[in-house]
Amino acid sequence: MSIFSADQKFERFEDVTPEFLKNEGIKLLLCDLDNTLRLHSEKEPTDELIEWIDDLRKAGIKIVIISNNGRKKMMQNFCKPIRVDCVWWAKKPVSTKLTEARLSYGFTCEETAMLGDKWSTDVLAAKNAGVRSYQVRHRKKVL
Repeated sequence: MSIFSADQKFERFEDVTPEFLKNEGIKLLLCDLDNTLRLHSEKEPTDELIEWIDDLRKAGIKIVIISNNGRKKMMQNFCKPIRVDCVWWAKKPVSTKLTEARLSYGFTCEETAMLGDKWSTDVLAAKNAGVRSYQVRHRKKVL
């Protein structure tokens, strides 16, 4: 697949189902946070996000949030209630933090995917790390 497009595109993160990931052989899902899993302005996880993470966890899929957001305390406060590990200031599209996360949890490239909203950071970081890339539409506030 080309480095200029994601391996798969989805409308929203909720469309990336445990069944889809299992069929793809994905056991580790690295996720962008801002405008992928939450609106930048959201301070707490939504019910939809909590339910989605629970469904993935029940299916045996490990989730790690990997964000370019540099606000460590905010990231920890957001991730702690949903019991998801997080990496802040990841400097995507540099793939170092993706590779470090994959290796620290003991997964192969074939078992790992990155989910994000931006080609220039998330998709490119996944391509650089040798893992699959899934792209969702940039989340926007619904009026």
